[in-house]
Amino acid sequence: MNRVAIKMLVGDRAKYIGIIIGLTFASLLITQQAAIFIGLMTRTFGFITDTGLPDIWVMDPKVQFVDDIKPLQDTQLLRVRGVEGVLWAMPLYKGLLKARLDNGNFQTCNVIGLDDATLIGGPPELVAGKLADLRQSEAVIVDKVGAEGKLAKMPPPGPDGKPVPGAKPVPLRIGDTLELNDHRAVVVGICNVSRTFQSQPVIYTTYSRATTFAPRERKLLSFVLVKAAPGQNIQELCDRIHRTTGLAAYTSDQFKTITYQYFMKYTGIPINFGIAVTLGFLVGTIVAGQTFYNFTLDNLRHLGALKAMGASNWLLLRMILLQAMSVGLVGYGIGVGLASLFGLLTAKTELSFRLPWQLLAGTGVAVLFICILAAVLSIQKVMRLEPAIVFKG
Repeated sequence: MNRVAIKMLVGDRAKYIGIIIGLTFASLLITQQAAIFIGLMTRTFGFITDTGLPDIWVMDPKVQFVDDIKPLQDTQLLRVRGVEGVLWAMPLYKGLLKARLDNGNFQTCNVIGLDDATLIGGPPELVAGKLADLRQSEAVIVDKVGAEGKLAKMPPPGPDGKPVPGAKPVPLRIGDTLELNDHRAVVVGICNVSRTFQSQPVIYTTYSRATTFAPRERKLLSFVLVKAAPGQNIQELCDRIHRTTGLAAYTSDQFKTITYQYFMKYTGIPINFGIAVTLGFLVGTIVAGQTFYNFTLDNLRHLGALKAMGASNWLLLRMILLQAMSVGLVGYGIGVGLASLFGLLTAKTELSFRLPWQLLAGTGVAVLFICILAAVLSIQKVMRLEPAIVFKG
């Protein structure tokens, strides 16, 4: 009977394709919009992910997310180092500074200052150069996307000395110079980092040089990065640092949670993407449900014939569920495949796109719900079906 159910389903090509299109559209929209949303939220704490070595981030208690810098006094570093259970504690500067480009424009950059001696907190991957080169005079390391995009140099002029139409900017390379807040900086390396939420270029340098680049303030220490001693309970150490210094101390995962919760609570991003995902779900439910219901009505005579030949309600119910699951599986596969292709094609653009397995599972559950709902609507008609309908004109 399963074969009969599938033949009945694909026999009406127009309705079969209509149901598939509805479920494909629902799967595509739910997966794509949710993946962009997850990608955006991931970018909010990308810097914490990139800085993987420390166990604990120590900061001012009023800090609400990773870019909400509330500087500390340098003496706080010594207080943290004195807490029992701290293996090491290093300073980190993080701030927004303006770089002057060779065309006269200014570009705001994320400047990261690493401890001069250890360079802890450096970029996760270097494309060119070495991290130790930061110890050279005026040295900085620039992220690849920024070097090829917003910080790229103007293309060389043509033979007549005028700009060449359509010429592409020249990416920054090792040896090129930048002007950061009226200070000269020399590029000694190119790195890969996670994209920032505001898509700003990221520049790494030493802590002392970053505080030289930054406008003069009484406090310049952004974070203290802490490594726990072997065998030390991380959460207990966080609590001890807080009790001893009065500063906030979070593990990396806790700091990520605080950061994305801030964006969830104080920005319109969840609402905007939530509306798009809900719209996709509703459109998919309406289109697929209505089409599947009409499909079942059109096949009532065939179902009635089966019932007249002795098929039970339970058997007809299984056939309808099989039909619903079949179109659901095909629509889900095509929709998720198209969403994955979209993510692949936009991987090197500014668009954020992250497709974890949990999202695929969530989309599968949503499509399953749509299919079950469509089947339930149709089943009610079949359960009340009289076999005598077959013999009516």
